[in-house]
Amino acid sequence: MAERDFWDQPQRARQITKQLGILRDPLDTYSRLHSKVQEWMELLELLQGDQDESLTRNLLHEGSELMDELRALELTLILTGPYDGEDAILTLHAGAGGTEAQDWVEMLLRMYLRWAERRGFKTRILDQLPGEEAGLKSVSVEVQGPNVFGFLRPERGIHRLVRISPFDASGRRHTSFASVEVIPDIDMDDSIEIRPEDLRVDTFRASGAGGQHINKTDSAVRITHLATGIVVSCQSERSQHANRETAMKLLVGKLAELKEREWETKMAEVRGAQADIGWGSQIRSYVFQPYTIVRDHRTRFQLGNVAQVMDGGLDGFIEAFLQAQARGTLSLESEQP
Repeated sequence: MAERDFWDQPQRARQITKQLGILRDPLDTYSRLHSKVQEWMELLELLQGDQDESLTRNLLHEGSELMDELRALELTLILTGPYDGEDAILTLHAGAGGTEAQDWVEMLLRMYLRWAERRGFKTRILDQLPGEEAGLKSVSVEVQGPNVFGFLRPERGIHRLVRISPFDASGRRHTSFASVEVIPDIDMDDSIEIRPEDLRVDTFRASGAGGQHINKTDSAVRITHLATGIVVSCQSERSQHANRETAMKLLVGKLAELKEREWETKMAEVRGAQADIGWGSQIRSYVFQPYTIVRDHRTRFQLGNVAQVMDGGLDGFIEAFLQAQARGTLSLESEQP
């Protein structure tokens, strides 16, 4: 960064600056917490034998807060994947269950938006396809913030909902599914080559809200990567050019994730992994009736307060996955509720 021509290439400069932040922030946090813990220990020694309950309560409260901060730092240090420090693009697709599954996608979208809001992350809906009666068939959301991809990648997989459907006049219990896909939001990766001849670009008229211009011109863009069969699209921007740029970011992210998954598969073969924790596995169940529980089948972490989870309370599930992954103890249960 001290080089004179550092800012001559703005995109490269932004990437390096971001990388510096990823490397520096944990060190700064560690130094700050080290000083706070030292001060807390000194206060603890001074309070030995002191009967002041108010000071004791305050010290215990400060100690609890320090533990929370240390756990958050530990979780950040676990994020060592090649794209864990990047922003992310979250895509939800309705699965089996018809209208019920499409409503489930909309419920999951709200859950992730509330989770991002709680953490101070920025979100932007890139593309969505409404259901015929209710809910969404699919939706893509850009999430921006520190280590977003690292925190969201534990959410990849199939999410199952069990509840009495509001769309069933007979009041029967239904099971529906939605898939969650998370890819890193990166401008370009030098190791990923995209040849123009491997791309097919189609334009079409955007659907849904957006005003007269977005609905009356072929501004929406769909890109097909012929070599892999990956298809991405964007219709959230007003211009075709902007939608194409966003679609290309989606494609780069998907290709980066594909590359990372190929590497993970090779490493799993080397380690002799016994369980498949890949895309397409049912990772979590959200049961609303006959009892209430949200259970992750890979870590066995569970919460009985479904409303809290649906309001964005996902940190326990994310932390449990990352800790189990770091220990190498992930598995899928044979019996699922």
